[in-house]
Amino acid sequence: MRNLWRLLAFDIVAPLATIAALLAIGLVLGWPVWWVSACSVLVVLIVEGVAVNFWLLRRDSVSLGTDDDAPGLRLAVVFLCAAALSAAVLTGYTHWTGPDREFKKDSREVVQVASGMAEAMASFAPGAPASSLDRAAAMMVPEHADAFKEQYKKSSAELAQHNTSAQASTLAAGVEALGPAVASVAVVLRVVQNTPGQPPIQAAPALRVALIKRGNDWLVSDVLPMRG
Repeated sequence: MRNLWRLLAFDIVAPLATIAALLAIGLVLGWPVWWVSACSVLVVLIVEGVAVNFWLLRRDSVSLGTDDDAPGLRLAVVFLCAAALSAAVLTGYTHWTGPDREFKKDSREVVQVASGMAEAMASFAPGAPASSLDRAAAMMVPEHADAFKEQYKKSSAELAQHNTSAQASTLAAGVEALGPAVASVAVVLRVVQNTPGQPPIQAAPALRVALIKRGNDWLVSDVLPMRG
């Protein structure tokens, strides 16, 4: 009975489990050409090893699993089987959870960029009238940055003329849509304007910020007011 269990464990189950792990890795990866080649070679080697092992069992009535003089070989079989199964589990985990991690990372980034952009474009300091616009333009795609700065120069000039300052902070921001290369984020701001001799004016504008992914960075492509 002891030899039967060892025969099943080391001579049958271990090779089958190793082959199953190799095939599982291929299924997870979608069978790229390099893995088709590598898996084919490894499976052939395992099948040849099993065939030789059973030939020796038939000839000498002893196999790798039942040979008391080969504990090292059994340990090697267990190690290889465990390595293949671990590789299959790790490959499946990284392949299937990778998109979720990337989605969460992109969600955080687009909200941060959109909030920063909205706050920068809604803020203004008379002593440095171009600083907020430059900061906002730096978050935009280069082909739209100049047009954006020209669009807001007039309103900035009016604020500077009246010595008005504006400070914006994000009340709420959330992802409306997120794809591999495009995103839309809704941002609600709290804007406080201060003009000498007048009471502060508060507003809560809502903006829709469109973003595009360039390389590894998310950049703003457009900002539009949200209408109720």
